[in-house]
Amino acid sequence: PLCMPCRSAFMTGQRVHRLQTYNNCSLNVKQDVPTYGRVLAEQGIHTVHIGRTHVFAPGSQLGFSEIIGSGAHGFPGDMDIGRNPLQIRKGAALRADRFGVDSSCFDNDTDRVNAAIRWLADTSTTLHSPWTLTVNLNYPHFPHYVTQEMWNAYPQGEDLPEHGMEAESAAHPRAEDIRAHFELNGFTEAQVRGQRRGYLGCVTFIDQQLGRLIQALKTCGQYENTNIIYTSDHGEMLGKYGMWWKCSLYEDAARIPCIAAGPNYSSGVRIMTPVDLHDVQASLFESAKRDRPADWIGMPLQKTPINDQERVTFSEYHGHGVRASAFMVRKGVWKYIHHIEAPHQLFNIEDDPDELHNLYTLHPDKSVEMEGELRRICDPELENERAADFIQNQIEALQELKK
Repeated sequence: PLCMPCRSAFMTGQRVHRLQTYNNCSLNVKQDVPTYGRVLAEQGIHTVHIGRTHVFAPGSQLGFSEIIGSGAHGFPGDMDIGRNPLQIRKGAALRADRFGVDSSCFDNDTDRVNAAIRWLADTSTTLHSPWTLTVNLNYPHFPHYVTQEMWNAYPQGEDLPEHGMEAESAAHPRAEDIRAHFELNGFTEAQVRGQRRGYLGCVTFIDQQLGRLIQALKTCGQYENTNIIYTSDHGEMLGKYGMWWKCSLYEDAARIPCIAAGPNYSSGVRIMTPVDLHDVQASLFESAKRDRPADWIGMPLQKTPINDQERVTFSEYHGHGVRASAFMVRKGVWKYIHHIEAPHQLFNIEDDPDELHNLYTLHPDKSVEMEGELRRICDPELENERAADFIQNQIEALQELKK
């Protein structure tokens, strides 16, 4: 649940620990990695990316047929990545006030959607090959500024999180570290209410942009034969457990929307089988009827059973605001978070969707089973060491750049 690691994994079909895209810093990260844009293009699919890329390499190196407005993320990216001692992000407390009305806040995303609509109208209908179009928007990522119209739409949005810092999960050492890193413990009630109100407006804005894109497909006569997927790179804690933004393996940050529609998908079906962004990427190849590299991870959404209780999905976090890595596996209703140098967590998401009660010691057999599923994917202790060494090298390189 962090921008660059997640986007890079989606782009390449590889897990974060294999890519070593541990955080939002691009220093020392390998850049000559095949992407879905390149692999599909090499098989005759016209691949287009509009909007921010924010991955392991600049947009021009990703192999897409067209890159429009990639908005290069400033090199070297995030510099607040220290682990031991825990690094405190200077000035992070100022984020608490970054909400409210800003008449120009949606301009960049609107421009990206406008570019996509122009491409659909002017180019998509002239191509003699299938195409895939990725439109990357920034919202509803913080800051939660909105237009006056959106601010007025949600006066009732000024509510408070149902579960705050009194919850058991808020007291977990890694939750405490995230709050310390982002200086979150000083949020006032007015700031909490304002951030949540702004977020609702941001989500509504994105919903409107999706509507514009769908209408553009209808206008150019391609709606009926186009598969559409909406998803995200991470969620938003939105004040739950006193936590904000991302960087957590709790559901609010790690669980993301995934909506698919089109000729390859059944209408009105809710898939209960856990899936991840590798599966979303695999779906592009399934729709295009093209070969996907054998070592890429993921199962197409089109082939996902409705409720496979044995399917295992995986997530990992090595980024800023923590002293060590954390790993998560989901299987059926069970979710296991393996922390390095902190208590492990086990939740029954069906019975406890808010993750209020850690069942790790109460269900030892299930805990052992879930840890076994994790270790079939990676060695968490080894990957933590690899991440720590890599991040330390990044820090040293950053210090050299500062000289």
